[in-house]
Amino acid sequence: MIIIGRCSIIQAQDLNFSQYYNAPLLVNPANTGFNPDYDYRVGGNYRNQWASVGIPYKTMSIWLDTKLFKDRFENGWMGIGGSIIKDVAGSGNLQSTGGYLSVAYHQMIGNNSLLSAGLSGGLVAKRVDYTKLSFDNQWNGQFFDVSIPPNEPFAYSQTGYFDLQAGLNYALFASDNAYFNIGASVMHVNRPSESFFAPSVSNSQLNMRFTYFANASIKILDEWILNPNIYISKMGNAKEVLLGLNARRDLGGNGNQQMIWGLYYRSNDAAIPLIGFQKNDIAITINYDATISTLKNLNGSRGAYELSIVKHGLFSNSSGRSVKCPSVSF
Repeated sequence: MIIIGRCSIIQAQDLNFSQYYNAPLLVNPANTGFNPDYDYRVGGNYRNQWASVGIPYKTMSIWLDTKLFKDRFENGWMGIGGSIIKDVAGSGNLQSTGGYLSVAYHQMIGNNSLLSAGLSGGLVAKRVDYTKLSFDNQWNGQFFDVSIPPNEPFAYSQTGYFDLQAGLNYALFASDNAYFNIGASVMHVNRPSESFFAPSVSNSQLNMRFTYFANASIKILDEWILNPNIYISKMGNAKEVLLGLNARRDLGGNGNQQMIWGLYYRSNDAAIPLIGFQKNDIAITINYDATISTLKNLNGSRGAYELSIVKHGLFSNSSGRSVKCPSVSF
C-alpha cells in the first residue's frame, strides 16, 4: 500500500514474482528447508516491469535455506533460511527493502507424506523522493511547477516496520512418478503500520495477505516431468490468480542436463511463457509477462521479464538425506 496525495489511498498487493516457485521463502515460510534431496538451496530473482509505459518497476531478491538436525528428529528435520528483497518503483523512486529470517519444521506422516510449519520475521524499510513527484496543488494552469509548495501533509520521507509471517505445507509423495504439494500462508500477521504521514493524519495498517498454492510433479515416459501449478494471493481488495505448468526434458539420460519450457496465465493480466536450462545443480529460468489486459493498449502487450537462478547442493561431509522421501526425478 502506498499513500499519496491528501488523504487518498491506493491499494495493491505486496511484491511478488511470476516464478513464485523459484522464490519459495518469499511465498511461504514453511518452504524453508523443504528440500528433501539436498542440504541447501540458494537463489536469486530479478523482475523488470512496465518499462514501456514509463519508469520501470524493478524487483530483486536473494535467498538461501538449509536443513538442520536432520539426524536428531524421528522422521523429521528443521530448516532455517533468510531472504532479502528490494523494489524500486516509479518516478518518485519509491524504494522498499526487506530482510527476513525464517524457520520451519518438517515431519513425515507415515511413509509418503510430509507436514511442514514455518514462521518468518523481518524488517522492512521504505523511502520516497518527493522532489521527483508532482501534486495537484503545483498545477499553474499550464504545467506542474515544482517551485510551488505541494502543501501535502507528508511527515516523513522514510518509514519502516517489523513484519511477521506464518505458513503451513502438506506434501504427498504418491509414488516415484508423482508428487503433490499444497500450502497456505499469512503475511503481515502483526498488521504493521505503513505511512509517510504523521499518525494524526494517517496511521494505516497493512492488510494481512493470504497466499495459497498447489504444485505437482508428474513423470511421464522416461524423459519428461510435468509440473502444474496454481497460485492464489489476496490482500485487501486485490487478488491474483496464476496457473499453468512447466515441463522438464532430460537431455542426457541421467538428469544432469534439462531443458525447461512452460506457459502460465495470470487472471485478467498476462500470458507468461518461460524457458530455462538446468545443468547439474544450477537452473536458470526466464519468463516474459505479455500483457493481455486493457493496459496492452498503452504498452503494446510489453509487460515484464523475469529471471531466476537457483542452485541446490549437498555439503561435502553430508551422507545424504536422513529422511527418505520418494522423489520425482530423472
